[in-house]
Parts: sequence; structure tokens; C-alpha cells
Amino acid sequence: MAKTIGNPLSWLLQGAETTSHHVSQSVEEMRSTGAAAMPEARRLSMDDIIHSLAAGLEDFAACRSDAMFLVLFYPVIGIALIVMSLSMNLLPLIVPMIMGFAILGPVAAVGLYEMSSRRETGMETRWMDAFAVIRSPSFGAILVLGLYLAALFILWLVAAEMIYSRTLGPEPPASILGFAADVLTTREGWIMSIGGGIVGAVFAFAALAMSLVSFPLLMDRHVGLPVAVATSIKVLRKNPAVCLTWGAIVGVSLIVGAIPFLAGLIIVVPVLGHATWHLYRRAVD
Repeated sequence: MAKTIGNPLSWLLQGAETTSHHVSQSVEEMRSTGAAAMPEARRLSMDDIIHSLAAGLEDFAACRSDAMFLVLFYPVIGIALIVMSLSMNLLPLIVPMIMGFAILGPVAAVGLYEMSSRRETGMETRWMDAFAVIRSPSFGAILVLGLYLAALFILWLVAAEMIYSRTLGPEPPASILGFAADVLTTREGWIMSIGGGIVGAVFAFAALAMSLVSFPLLMDRHVGLPVAVATSIKVLRKNPAVCLTWGAIVGVSLIVGAIPFLAGLIIVVPVLGHATWHLYRRAVD
């Protein structure tokens, strides 16, 4: 039978049918909580972190330009937020924003997981392959988890603003130098720094527990969001020292990468993203 090219209406109907099927798949994957699908957490050591970082560097070296292009928006958005904060007298939130990048890091690295996965199987890797996650049945669950981390980031900024208001605030600082002097030389400034650090650590721990291996697991296997998050928590509970060390490495690396006007994040985020994939492969059976 001869095939016809079709018309815009048929294309629209076919697209709607495909989209509907994709959405239904995503919903089913997100709801999946079957006990049989629950992956097992492996015992990790510090050597696993070293090997994961080495593999992450290797992946970054192999697809450097593609990986850097994918995460270019990360420092760009960060700089835009900082500029906006300065123009809106939100200077006290600049440091919390930079620290909060650790919460959003797993979302920015989703495409990098796909690239590492393809390299692992010997497939050719291009930056466009990172968007294959959109066609994944787990895309709905990935999106929901990303929104959760975004909400956690916003809550962290709200908490940071409240801490500032109760210590050095509520009036905005007169200048950057004046604010820095208040932070370093006054009792209220030290209380703000220590209190903010403790509260920030709580938020970072929550993000780590929920997303340690969740995103790679959702991309790699047909599991639902509850299973992915439960597995991530299980890995953390089984390997608290290793996972907290990994979280500290991620946090410090992001802060160091943010120092040169966030430009270092173009390198730090891809390396950590690739390394996270390899850590997941070592952590989940």
C-alpha cells in the first residue's frame, strides 16, 4: 500500500497520541512502588569516591565541549540572580544562593548522566543525546523530583532571609564592604554565619538524601519516584560516612567553582555530574 505524506491535522493527532502515551507512561513510572523493583544498596568505601571522580574526569575529558555547553546556563543563571539581588537590595542572599547551588546540582546534571551512560556502553556521545531524558518513561518522575529540589532551594533562601532579619537585619546593608565588616566583626554577624551554616547543612542533607542516586536510577531503570528516593535514602543509611564525604566534596567544589564569578562551575558541574553517575553504578545493585 502506498504511503501518503499526510497533512498538518494528521501530524497534530499523531503528536497528541504520542504525547498522551508518553504522559501515561510517566505517571505509571512515577507511581510504581513494587517491592520487586526495589534495588539493593551496596557497601561503599572512600575508594569508590576516588574511582568515581576519576571516571568523571575521564568522561569530561572525552566530551568536554559538549558537557560545558550543557551546563553553561548554570553560571549564567547564577550571575543573573546575583545581579538581580544587588539591584533589589538582596545582598545578604548572594552567599546563600551560591551555597544553594548544591541543592540544584543534581537537576543540572541530568543530561550528563545520559552522556556517561552512553559512553559506558561504548556509544557515540553528543550534547544532543543529553535530551534523550525527555523521551524517557521516567521523565515525569524526574521532573517532579527536580521541582522538589527547586522548592527546597526556595525554602532555603526564605530561611536565610529570616536568619538575616533576626541578626543583622531587617534593614538591607548599606554597602558590600559594610556588610562584610558586620559579618566578620560583630556578634550578630557571627550568629548569622554559624546559624545559617547549620540550617544550610540541614537543607543540603535533605537534598543529598533524596537525590544521591535518584536521578541516575530513574534514568537507568524502570522504577517509580518513591522507589528511587527510597533507594537513595537506603544508600545513605548504609554508607553514611562515604555519602557525607561525597556531599562535602560536592559542596566545597561548587563553592570553589563559584569564586571566579561562577565561571568555574562550567568545569566543576560536568565533572561532578559524570562522577555522580559512576558513584550510582557502584552504589546500587
